[in-house]
Amino acid sequence: MTGTFTDISLMSATDQLIRVARRYAELEGVPLSTVSSRALNDGKKLGALERGADINVSRWERAMEWFSVNWPDGEWPSDVPRPEHRRTEIADEARR
Repeated sequence: MTGTFTDISLMSATDQLIRVARRYAELEGVPLSTVSSRALNDGKKLGALERGADINVSRWERAMEWFSVNWPDGEWPSDVPRPEHRRTEIADEARR
């Protein structure tokens, strides 16, 4: 089905981040502000994004990677691509 909010071709990067953050909050049983503090070191950022604020690309990438690395037991949203664990790759490169 195309044209729905969960159609990845129509979901913005910010929408993807919020979708992942809300799912994480659901799995952890914590408010979005707690998730925002954990993933972005800013308890107000995810709420601000929901209200139309912006986020730069590198911060978005770090947040999505944080979610991927720290994902709790439960399914990642199927309509959002899960990033690779770059931190492991970077750590491996540093050891060489």
